[in-house]
Amino acid sequence: MKKLIVELKNRDYPIFIHRGLLEDIQKYLDKYIGQNKNFFVITNKTIQKIYGKFLNGFKNVIAIEDGEEFKNFQTFEFIIDKLLEGKIERTDCIIAFGGGVVGDMAGFAAASVLRGVDYVQIPTTLLSQVDSSVGGKTGFNHKMGKNLIGAFKQPKIVLIDPNTLDTLDERQLKTGLGEVLKYSFIEKTTGCKDFNFFNYLKSLSNEASAHIDDKDVTGNPLYNKLSAHWEEIIFTSVSMKATVVAQDECEKGLRAILNFGHTFGHAVEKITNYKKYTHGEAVAAGMVMAFNVAHARKLIDDKYFNDAIKLIKDYGLISDDMKHFDKEKMYEAMKSDKKVAHAKIKLVLPFHPFEVQLFDDTEAPLIKDSLL
Repeated sequence: MKKLIVELKNRDYPIFIHRGLLEDIQKYLDKYIGQNKNFFVITNKTIQKIYGKFLNGFKNVIAIEDGEEFKNFQTFEFIIDKLLEGKIERTDCIIAFGGGVVGDMAGFAAASVLRGVDYVQIPTTLLSQVDSSVGGKTGFNHKMGKNLIGAFKQPKIVLIDPNTLDTLDERQLKTGLGEVLKYSFIEKTTGCKDFNFFNYLKSLSNEASAHIDDKDVTGNPLYNKLSAHWEEIIFTSVSMKATVVAQDECEKGLRAILNFGHTFGHAVEKITNYKKYTHGEAVAAGMVMAFNVAHARKLIDDKYFNDAIKLIKDYGLISDDMKHFDKEKMYEAMKSDKKVAHAKIKLVLPFHPFEVQLFDDTEAPLIKDSLL
């Protein structure tokens, strides 16, 4: 069992990370939400099929379509309709049970319906466990760009059961690992100390590589290796995010570092209609592009640049088809990013090993030349 607290100015909330946690879910809900509460569970249809028995324990279950392309106003309206049809009251509580799309949509519904009700995050994907379930960012995409509509709404509690990762295929694990590696590149800037997360992830990759030709090993040696380390990986990632959120809850300054790779990544998602790449894959490509910019600007030396790119590739996050993006379309998509101010594209760039900073002075030609 691992536990940490997200310390905010107005309210703290706990995060629990424990294998088998779902089996004791009622205990946590009774203690931290209250006994005899009325819950509305928001999930998606894929998860509903996998966890039908678990969801049968709740009276009100709302299942949305599965996929980033359904993170939109139509889905939000569908959720609100179902909540109101179910006669939700202000004393009731919403549970987000699923990945990042479910968490973002459920959180925004909780912030909006009846002007706000409590909600709980139970993330079931690696991406949502290490990132989106913590910090209170909620909302959905608009045709003009990603996450342009939303609100900050902190959950009452986050409950993470790493056993849910056993249901994911390798591609879904990869999308979460895109965010995991992000934390290794921003570690020093978060204010967390003594993790050495980059070296930890590098050592796991090296150990797995030693068994790549072992005939007794089935599947991907790296992902087999990681399965025994999920709790530590999730805890370390979430600890960094919680530390940043505690210092800058509403992204007025420091929290922008959590967007490392995202300005490029969101553009990749947009120009491919959110269908070709998962969020984590796009972020991984975005981090490579950010490293390209930083290296061209001589913010980082050759060694760190090469080590960082190698780690991203060792984790299998860059594929051959992640190249030759249309530079003009990419640049136009980046200009619609929500962090743009005074028509200047803001980029989170590395400037020392494991440290990043926000820059708004990168010229358009350099940005375009740094695209994959």
